[in-house]
Amino acid sequence: MSYRYLTSAAILALSAGMAQADYSLTILHTNDFHARFEPISKYDSGCSAEDNEAGECFGGSARLVTAINDAKARTNNHILVDGGDQFQGTLFYNQYKGQLAAEMMNKMGYDAMTVGNHEFDDGPEVLRAFVETVDFPVLMSNADLTGEPQLNDVIEKSVVIERGGEKLGLIGLTPQDTDELASPGPNVIFTDPSDAVQGEVDKLTEQGVNKIIVLSHSGYGTDMQVAENTTGVDVIVGGHTNTLLGDMDGAQGPYPTMVGDTAIVQAYAYSKFLGELNVTFDDEGNITEAVGAPIIMDGGVTEDADTKARIAEAAKPLDEIRNNVVASTAEVIDGNRDVCRVMECTMGNLVADASLERVRDQGIDIAIVNSGGLRASIDAGDVTMGEVLTVLPFNNTLSTFQITGETLKAALENGVSQVEEVAGRFPQVAGMTYTADLTKEPGSRITDVTVGGEPLEMDKVYGAVSNNYVRNGGDGYSMFVEAQNAYDFGPDLADVTAEFLAENAPYQPYTDGRITIVK
Repeated sequence: MSYRYLTSAAILALSAGMAQADYSLTILHTNDFHARFEPISKYDSGCSAEDNEAGECFGGSARLVTAINDAKARTNNHILVDGGDQFQGTLFYNQYKGQLAAEMMNKMGYDAMTVGNHEFDDGPEVLRAFVETVDFPVLMSNADLTGEPQLNDVIEKSVVIERGGEKLGLIGLTPQDTDELASPGPNVIFTDPSDAVQGEVDKLTEQGVNKIIVLSHSGYGTDMQVAENTTGVDVIVGGHTNTLLGDMDGAQGPYPTMVGDTAIVQAYAYSKFLGELNVTFDDEGNITEAVGAPIIMDGGVTEDADTKARIAEAAKPLDEIRNNVVASTAEVIDGNRDVCRVMECTMGNLVADASLERVRDQGIDIAIVNSGGLRASIDAGDVTMGEVLTVLPFNNTLSTFQITGETLKAALENGVSQVEEVAGRFPQVAGMTYTADLTKEPGSRITDVTVGGEPLEMDKVYGAVSNNYVRNGGDGYSMFVEAQNAYDFGPDLADVTAEFLAENAPYQPYTDGRITIVK
């Protein structure tokens, strides 16, 4: 790592000077980039060169470079930070892991980022290679890394940087349930976010730092809880929930969202927006003003030519795979997270149906798909393998296993336990129906289940199919870990889905009431 941060002695020396009474800082921020180096469609999936030329695409590294440079030119004092999940989401990640992300982030001049759960998808070794390549600190306060030699010496809990003659304390956060969401290995122990943040705030305050920014990949709700449960945090730059804040359609809250004296921001995902928060502090480090908005990266933002050329070069090894047309669809297949993580959706039905159809002749009765594994929609018309891989980018394989009705009900209870948080564990299904009553407490929400048209029998053994991530306890499905006759090495889920689409082309997306939600 080539970044440098201030020692305690340097901090104390700076604190001896007189702080400026009115200190302004522009915080530029991104989150949940998910390897969207190329422009994306309005459905967050790939966008053709023709549509991009017509100004119908969003985001991509080349637009971000332009927008970041323009934003920096508007202010004489700024930082650029990221709220995590640079990894995973397109074939670029499959090909380059974290190396292309590191190259682009270095080019854009990031000052810091936090670790997202997807930074752990390929274990500590791949994360370490990324951290060692970037020119800025990668932060995570709420994890004990002392038992993980790959990460213990490269990831900081917090860091102090100097901007405009003032000290800024930056703290990182990652989801406390990352061990359920990714593959951090057994040696990384995740801890409570509020306790971790307060511990770092106290250390920074003792060193004379009174302007503190948390980079949090923990979700909008958790960020508000951290703001309520801690003192001394001025700004939280968020991620993980892909939350859009501001005055535009689809926004889930104001930009910034103020909780007490803490300003919380987030900028959706996939490079579709660049967040720009302008903060003014008084002499004691208190915020006196916080204004700004996410800037949309639409066709009006010119793509940086050099960056566009570099991404095109990096894409060459991927083109043969992703440009292969595998099927067609009569309508949009909706994989929007705000739909699929709270109710039955057409993408969930597609993937669940495809999974069940592939192994039905093996005595399998039901399919369960975690909605967090569905990462995009597919627009009408030809469907390329690249689009399918954007929806299902995790290289998951089909897993078959046997469970009792009692275990299935427990799994469904887990799946609907965090609907209010739009969590990825929400279960899309095939071969069965269920009703979830959200007026009841988590753990007692499943009121009706049928399998093959018959009521669920708690003692009966059923054949199930999911993906290897869920079968091994991901997204809270720990009840599947000890399942009978488990086989985790079936075909790739993306290949299964592509073949199902091809067999049913032109595919007609549908919902049929297999999931009922009571509110």
